[in-house]
Amino acid sequence: MQTKAERQAEGDRSAETTVTVRCTGHVRTHIGVGRLKYTFEGDTLREFLAAFFEDHDVKEMLIAETEQEAMTDGWAPEFGELPGENYAKNPEGEQSRRFARVLVNGIFNEHIDGLDTRLGDEDRVTLIYPFIYCC
Repeated sequence: MQTKAERQAEGDRSAETTVTVRCTGHVRTHIGVGRLKYTFEGDTLREFLAAFFEDHDVKEMLIAETEQEAMTDGWAPEFGELPGENYAKNPEGEQSRRFARVLVNGIFNEHIDGLDTRLGDEDRVTLIYPFIYCC
């Protein structure tokens, strides 16, 4: 019998991955728990989210369909050119909603490989909404 790594090396996308899912805020309230193990077919964040959203109706809380749903205004100054480096965002349709975030092992997914981030057994996926709340 082949190992998961051997199946993946041969391009078998049906390999299963088990991650720990942590949920906060409204996501936790909707799902009913703050932490769970979740097994899905594949090994990317995109495949995880597709499977997870089939089982748990939280996509509307987390994923922005348009750029406008991902953006907010009025709480930070706008810069013509941002200071520093390492600014990244996912393409339209793959962004988090405003005030929501998806993390892999504590890192915002847009700072890794977005929804194409590879997941392995025992990785942690955190679903946060709201990421920030005021008033």
